[in-house]
This record gives sequence, C-alpha cells and structure tokens, in this order.
Amino acid sequence: MTPATRTSLMGDLRRLGLRAGDLVMVHAGIRSLGPVLGGVNTVVQALLDAVGDSGTLMAYMDWEIGAEPEDFENESLREEIPTFDKRIARASRDHGILAETIRTWPGAVRSDHPDAGMAAIGARAEWICADHPLQYGYGPGSPLHKLVESGGKVLMLGAPLEKITLLHHVEHMANIPGKRITRYQRPLLIEGERRWVTFEEFDTSEPVTDELLASGGDYFTVIAEHCLAEGGGCAGRVARASSHLFDARRLVKCGVAWLEEHHGAR
Repeated sequence: MTPATRTSLMGDLRRLGLRAGDLVMVHAGIRSLGPVLGGVNTVVQALLDAVGDSGTLMAYMDWEIGAEPEDFENESLREEIPTFDKRIARASRDHGILAETIRTWPGAVRSDHPDAGMAAIGARAEWICADHPLQYGYGPGSPLHKLVESGGKVLMLGAPLEKITLLHHVEHMANIPGKRITRYQRPLLIEGERRWVTFEEFDTSEPVTDELLASGGDYFTVIAEHCLAEGGGCAGRVARASSHLFDARRLVKCGVAWLEEHHGAR
C-alpha cells in the first residue's frame, strides 16, 4: 500500500476545493487516510500548505479534564480538579489526535473557553481565538461565529458528518422552542487566583431539545446532506478518506432553516 505524502495530500486538498487564504475548521479521522509518511504531522503540514501563509487552520479542542459530573459534588475530589490553563490543557481525546497536534503546533493560539475552546494556526489565528465569550461559547462572538462571518470553510477529513461542531452554532442560532440550558462550573485562574466560574450554555451533550432527542435521528448528518444537495459543499477523497468541504455560511443557513422548518414553533 503506497503511503500518502505531504505533496499528494496537498494535491487532494486542492482538488477538494481548499485554497490559499482560506480560513478552515478541520475535523479528521486520521486512520481513515491510510498510511501517511510522517503521520499526523504531515497532515497538518499539508493543510497549512493548502491554505498558504495568508490562510488559517482551526480545530475544536474541548478539554481533557478527566472528571465526571459527580466528581464536582465530591468536596475532596473537587479541590483536586485542575485549574484550566489553556497553555497546557490537552484537547479532548474524543476529537482525535489532530486537535492536540494543532494545539501544540509552533505558533498555535488557543481561545479562553475551557469547553468550547478552539485552537488555530496561521494569519488570523489570534483574531479567531480572541475574546471568546465564556457564556454561550458557541454563539455570537465565538470563533464559530467568526468562522461563518468571515466566509470560512469546514473540512471533514475522513470524519463523519455527525461530528460537525459548527452545527452547535446552528443550534444556538435557530429559533426553535424548548432548547435545554445547562449550567456547570469550571475552575479558572482569574487575577492570579483559582476561582470557580459558572457557565451557561445550550446543551451540546444531547440533541438540544426534547423533541429532537425523541426523534432519535442524527439531524447533524441530515443537515449536512441537505447542504451538500443544495451545493453548499462538496465531496471527494483525500488519500483513502472520504472527505467533505463545506462553505460555513451556507451550512449554517441551511441548518437554521432546516431546524426552524422541522422543529420550529407551530
């Protein structure tokens, strides 16, 4: 089996539609690419080659905190839960090796939100990660909102459509009734002191309304497929991975319209 290379990956990304100057959010199933000379580092290099010096690469981080909800109620464990420090806070393993590789890449910037956090490399990395709201971190002012407003793209590099993080921004923006709100706490370093901060967010751990949960369907994939059918994205192969590239603005527009049509106020 001939391995993919930095050059061949960049060629595949170009054919899929990635261009110099693009701001692109990437999700990846690295194993689906097949063998790659240099592994995940080569994948990042090829992505940076494709967007060029004027482009920007970003990814969703979350936080590998290693604590369960009940641990926050246990006083002895609560004191041992680490204080969020974006310089060392590892990306969640659920998002694969690419997210952590981007976070630790030379020159990478990470936003200040522990759970909705993004990391970016490139020309607009500082801007995309700056001033990330701690409350409703997938909504207005967030890196996801900036991605949309600046005409960015979303690349699913061998990753399933159900994993498109931008669709949590769609859940935030859609005018649908019954959205569940979750409140939780995280220890942050504020003015040199460890403080517990309460966060409020539309629930991203399950479908955002009871109606969507009861429907039992994977509506992220449905929305993505609708967007593809309407010309808001394209499909192709990068190495051995079935991949998709979306226009972020059109994906959000399609997602909001779909949610409001099927689950809006009646």
